Amino acid sequence: MKKLIVVLIFFVSISGFSQIREWNTSLEAAKRLATIQDKMVLMMWEESTLIPMPVIINADNGKKVLIEDLFTNEYVNELIWEYFIPVKVSESNYSELFDEIKNDRNADYINKFNDDTIKVLDVNGNILNVETVYSDNYLNISDFILKYALNTSLLKGEYLAYRKKRSFYSAFRLGAGYIDMATFVLPKVRQEMINLSDIYFQEAQTYLDQDSIGKSELYQQKINLQKIKQQLVLNRPRKVLRQLKRIDPYTIDSTDEPEIAFLYFTAHLLLNDEKSASEWRSKLSLVNLKRASQIITSNQ
Repeated sequence: MKKLIVVLIFFVSISGFSQIREWNTSLEAAKRLATIQDKMVLMMWEESTLIPMPVIINADNGKKVLIEDLFTNEYVNELIWEYFIPVKVSESNYSELFDEIKNDRNADYINKFNDDTIKVLDVNGNILNVETVYSDNYLNISDFILKYALNTSLLKGEYLAYRKKRSFYSAFRLGAGYIDMATFVLPKVRQEMINLSDIYFQEAQTYLDQDSIGKSELYQQKINLQKIKQQLVLNRPRKVLRQLKRIDPYTIDSTDEPEIAFLYFTAHLLLNDEKSASEWRSKLSLVNLKRASQIITSNQ
């Protein structure tokens, strides 16, 4: 990330680049490459790339420079390739891709899917930047890259397991992984990352509703606890405590007790209530103590 900041601030002449690097034209190939390189996919509909797209880039003198076309500028193109796997998708693939999401995505997601703006996808093709609104006439590509140039190595194992077999377990673990990753991104991306985790919890919920695995009540509680953890990451500790108090202690499975202790402990720390937090500290593993520390740090 430090390298990225230097590159974006030190805006130089683009004459040193010899040619434009062609974007991928296969979404599947782009997703596989993104998995290997621990990057997000940057996707646009092919027809929208045929029209010049002016963007703003931050110059080294603190001013903003207008680039007439993102698609033909060598400097911007190299930046995109360094931090994303770019792909332009043919309109002929629209129906197939739309059929995959039309019944289980909200209106905002569908609108983002349909529009001509840049979409940041994870390696499974789910859109991250659903809520992004461009307040200016032109996209500031420097700010955009700083915001969405994410290293996804933290989720490598979950990605591979999900790609190998889609199931309750792989979807649930990926959803939980995105919650953990949300503590490492910029605050303005955090809600979008949480929304992305919800896509995988919704899929996991589908497996439960189909009753394709046993112990559905146990796994339902695990989803519910992850939903509470989402509020913790979003710095809503009072809401976390209210939701935890609604849980009937007689319904808590022993395997979930460490997670509940973690939620109570971290929520109290976010409220600077060290006395209440200390009552739970002894029940936390070193891993959960580190997770709690990361959440506290990310919300300071």
